[in-house]
Amino acid sequence: MAESGKQHLVTAVTEEKGTTCWGCGLGLLLPTLGPAFKCGWCGAITNHNLNKTQNQCLLWRRLRDRCFVSFLFSFMLFVISFPIIFLVSYTSGIVHSVITTILALTTISTFGLSAFQCAGAPPMILWGSYTVVGKGELENYTFCHYCSKPKSPRAHHCRSCGMCILDMDHHCPFIGNCVGAANHRHFIAFLISAIFSTIYVTVMSAYTSFLIWPPLRYKPPEHSTIFSTGLVMLASREGLVALLSSAMELPVRGLVLIYLFIASISVEISLSVLLWQQLCYIYEGRTYLSHLSSREGDHVKEKDCQNLLRFFGCRYSMLRFLPTLRNSRKRHKT
Repeated sequence: MAESGKQHLVTAVTEEKGTTCWGCGLGLLLPTLGPAFKCGWCGAITNHNLNKTQNQCLLWRRLRDRCFVSFLFSFMLFVISFPIIFLVSYTSGIVHSVITTILALTTISTFGLSAFQCAGAPPMILWGSYTVVGKGELENYTFCHYCSKPKSPRAHHCRSCGMCILDMDHHCPFIGNCVGAANHRHFIAFLISAIFSTIYVTVMSAYTSFLIWPPLRYKPPEHSTIFSTGLVMLASREGLVALLSSAMELPVRGLVLIYLFIASISVEISLSVLLWQQLCYIYEGRTYLSHLSSREGDHVKEKDCQNLLRFFGCRYSMLRFLPTLRNSRKRHKT
């Protein structure tokens, strides 16, 4: 009986697997070596299933981002530099120059801050030895095999940028950079400024096109007291022919104005949708990536207008002037 107990003990010990925590360097003896485990001292998570994969498209992604940034910057300069109002009157040209300068400075400056500023590198943290790692200092940290350093739960590795980004929302190819903790506010400001700029371009392009448009040579159909579908179709066809005929007489400047009108409407619609999506995620207190990774039934942060105030840096300056927002928090059902 005692001999069988010894055999059972030997079998149980030999089934235990030994491994080392990457965070604190302590040796751990686990009953079974699973794909992932959490260190009881530092709190770091080790996942053996996550292996580094070779990213062969890194050069192509960076080249694509540079092309997008160059195209967008050239398009903004083209819109700013094109004299929309100058040939109408001298006064309107001066007013247009002032408004355009203000919109151009805000749009280009916010674009530069969001495109060329680091999106948010995680802070440096000591790891690798239990002598420098305190208890719980690496709670829920994982090891990034691309950067070869700890990755906090709030960080995500971007293969296009080649680094971990804190509070990463998404990688935007049009700014050639990630949107993270350091430049997310600048990115929202860029969207707002770009929307106002495209609205101004749309209005001014339509107004100037109306002023320089050649007169329509419209030939109405013969008068008829009987309303019919054929009469409506004939009138519509004659109107379309007259419009196209007058458009053929437009100078090159007029054709550029038409292009600006169509392009600005397309851009402002897409930017408005993106801005609305971003503000909705900020209102919910999460990012686009956290929205994708969340599953049904997961805990969701409280939806509140104060999330927007905290995001834009109004936590202390605005809340003391808005006691209703501070004392009676708006509740939502999730």
